[in-house]
Amino acid sequence: MDLRERARGSQSAWERLVGAIPGYRGYKEKELRREADKLLRGHLARRFEEERDRLNALQVRLADRGQFQHLVSLERAVMKLQLLIDRLKTANYGYAGWFDAVKVHEGELDALYEHDRALMEGVDKVDQGITHMAAATEEGVIVAVSEVLLETLDELNTYFSRRMDLILGLEAAVKGPPSATQAPEREPHRRKGGKSSTS
Repeated sequence: MDLRERARGSQSAWERLVGAIPGYRGYKEKELRREADKLLRGHLARRFEEERDRLNALQVRLADRGQFQHLVSLERAVMKLQLLIDRLKTANYGYAGWFDAVKVHEGELDALYEHDRALMEGVDKVDQGITHMAAATEEGVIVAVSEVLLETLDELNTYFSRRMDLILGLEAAVKGPPSATQAPEREPHRRKGGKSSTS
């Protein structure tokens, strides 16, 4: 492991995101949360669009070589990647109190940064998969690499779903449980004959 890899390994998920996305400052400050989310999603969408274009170009190359048997797998990859791009561009959280909370717990922030980091690293995984597929000449290698690429894209869509759930699910944690002084309403006790009474 060289010094650059060691330095990268010692960085937190937040530090890596700040270093990779211009203007990104994280979610700690309430006023910056929505902008940080928008910056992250925009950055990821652009990066994944570049990879989608590479996939489309690879489809043309394989067709020119007469390797039509791989086009179906590549088209599936393009569709999964386009789904992720569309979700990144159009994510709508509605009213998520987490964005407007005065303070968010460190554990919640760390969990969100880890999901963001996983999506960022996913760009590199997709890039590597496409590069390996483009360089492969053996039938078995192309099939194996395409299967890994499809699995990676499924994982990335799952990461994004979990990220959305995390943001939406934090609303309850931010608001907190109902007040202990608020007693739940009780149904009146029914006596025989249909009359009601309270104890």
